[in-house]
Amino acid sequence: MPRAGLSTTAVVDAALAVVDEHGAEALTLAAVAQRTGVATPSLYKHVAGLGELRTLLGSRVLEDMAEYFTRAVLGRGGEDAVRSLMHAYRAYVKEHPARYAAAPLDPLHDPALASAGGKLMEVVLGALRAYDLSPSDTIHAARCMRAVAHGFASLEAGGGFGLPEDLDHTYDQLIAAVLGTLPRH
Repeated sequence: MPRAGLSTTAVVDAALAVVDEHGAEALTLAAVAQRTGVATPSLYKHVAGLGELRTLLGSRVLEDMAEYFTRAVLGRGGEDAVRSLMHAYRAYVKEHPARYAAAPLDPLHDPALASAGGKLMEVVLGALRAYDLSPSDTIHAARCMRAVAHGFASLEAGGGFGLPEDLDHTYDQLIAAVLGTLPRH
């Protein structure tokens, strides 16, 4: 019988805490079992194994990002929405670097992650809606936004910007460059 209070959600919560505290590479069933106070085999009542746990964790992170980004762009349109989304992306990575590192890179092509990945993609596409781009151009714009935000935020989280110049200024220049690729409306 499963331990009272232990559920798949609680197992994923514990996995998220392990990742937040020790990094994605520290995620093991033993670490999660220790955190939840059960023997490792007891986790198999809630997850099929480490692979499924990583998938559930990835889905949770994508859902979290979608909610975070939605709050940032709600009620905004055009340049304001794009700028807010890109700032939210960077802020999320700064607040949760290990969690972000555990997020899957291509969730839309994994059936177990497609729903969560689709929610995140909808936020990004929504931020671009005011530009009235073709479907293909919208995807190109979304990719450019993601490449800039992911690249910058990942480098920043990893300590890749050691020079003293203001990072906010650099990031604002990158956002301006992305906005410059979008049609004026």
